Amino acid sequence: MLPEPLIRLVEELQRLPGIGPKGAQRLAFHILKTPREDADRLADAVRNVKERVTYCSVCNNITDADPCAYCSSATRDPKVICVVEEPQNVGAIEKTREFKGTYHVLMGALSPLQGIGPDDLKIKGLLSRVNAGVAEIILATNPNVEGEATAIYLARLLKPLGVKVTRIAMGVPVGSDLEYADEVTMHKALEGRREV
Repeated sequence: MLPEPLIRLVEELQRLPGIGPKGAQRLAFHILKTPREDADRLADAVRNVKERVTYCSVCNNITDADPCAYCSSATRDPKVICVVEEPQNVGAIEKTREFKGTYHVLMGALSPLQGIGPDDLKIKGLLSRVNAGVAEIILATNPNVEGEATAIYLARLLKPLGVKVTRIAMGVPVGSDLEYADEVTMHKALEGRREV
């Protein structure tokens, strides 16, 4: 029989996404074995995130200063907004070092099966930003059913406002073989082809 504090730690760790009962138990025993200072640093880091990290009042990205570094930067083009589903998607786009505009994080995607509709996403703030004089909206939602539905919904909502609406290209990933690409991926690759 495990001590009550350890059982409670396992239960709390198990509530984290992607952590099952065995993984939670492994993590709990690891924390138990580590020096007290390491456990304190972990607890402090969790507490610090909850106390200091918030969401940008402009774009909904995670930040420790409001507005965030992207929205307050003088080198970013506020007339170009890249719309993503979650804050972690911003990092994926930033890795390219190509995008010089700003972001808008929806905090999810449309998913009628999960009860997520347009009112559950951060769309109103995006519409306010568009009305303030935006030239282009780049829809960078995930290439799955929910992401596609969200992109189509936003395109229909934004186009009548006179803003240019584009969608990121999708298709065969660099470094892969065509023989392993599924039908939808090949369809998107052919649809998004460009002249060379």
